[in-house]
Amino acid sequence: MVHAMPRLSPWSRLELVRRVLAGHPAAHVAAEMGISRTTAYKWLARYRAEGMPGLLDRSSRPHSSPGRTAPEVEATVVALRRDRRIGPARIAAILGLKPSTVHRILVRHRMPRLAWLDRPSGEPVRRYERARPGELVHVDVKKLGAIRPGGGWRAHGRGSAQESFSRNEQLAGRRVGYDYVHCAIDDHTRLAYAEIHPDEKAVTCAGFLRRAAAWFAEHGIVRIERVMTDNAFAYRHSAAWREALAELGAQPRRIRPYRPQTNGKAERFNRTLLEEWAYARPFTSSSDRAAALPGWLHTYNHHRTHTALGGHPPISRVTVNNLAGQNT
Repeated sequence: MVHAMPRLSPWSRLELVRRVLAGHPAAHVAAEMGISRTTAYKWLARYRAEGMPGLLDRSSRPHSSPGRTAPEVEATVVALRRDRRIGPARIAAILGLKPSTVHRILVRHRMPRLAWLDRPSGEPVRRYERARPGELVHVDVKKLGAIRPGGGWRAHGRGSAQESFSRNEQLAGRRVGYDYVHCAIDDHTRLAYAEIHPDEKAVTCAGFLRRAAAWFAEHGIVRIERVMTDNAFAYRHSAAWREALAELGAQPRRIRPYRPQTNGKAERFNRTLLEEWAYARPFTSSSDRAAALPGWLHTYNHHRTHTALGGHPPISRVTVNNLAGQNT
């Protein structure tokens, strides 16, 4: 367990050390980074004593926990949950424990919630996570209606002349078309990359994958091992897609038919994409909306807190893994 909202990320601590070692006074660097001198000297001392590992977050867990439940009782709790797939209240009644105690034990042993399980097999179908960056990248395409120059009903409101014009055009069979947002999300870090294209053809998908891999490499994920997609034609039957995977040395993975939750991280990212970018404000044209995408992606990757990452942005996980790798 670490501090939920530390003032500095591991990358920021390393930057602090670099500036001081370059000859800048520690007090001046502390002021530049908005921290106290005490905090600056603390990280400098840890770096000098331990090197790179000293800049990583330390656990706040106590050295001993005298009141902790006995290991054999915890093992029984985990076994009941795994074998019978019952909740904390029922387990507590069987073992004579408090439901809150059982809940803490299940969380401590990283047991998935019952809602995340496939009930017949007991295997988790939601909330899984790969162990390292690049082990699995989710790829998906989100189709958005294109925006006519001047904006549609989102910009001008329901009942506006623009909405009436758009409805009449649709009835006449003249549609404005679609924008296809191609997205790639790393499973472990949630780092995300996206591009907008006029189609989702195989050549377009293959080119996107190559550029996404290059972008991930620039941000510290140097190799992609597996790529998960849905069962669209471009991913199943395209020679261009297979060639792109072969160039990267990546293995293809596809979701189970009619089980989009298998690609759940991409689906959840698409929802965030719509709420915080595509529909966050009225846009006056498709190009206006497209111009806002790079800035939003930077915010998502570098500044937006992520609940699955303990309140940290996705780039923080890349930084932590790279710092750990430098010391191995």
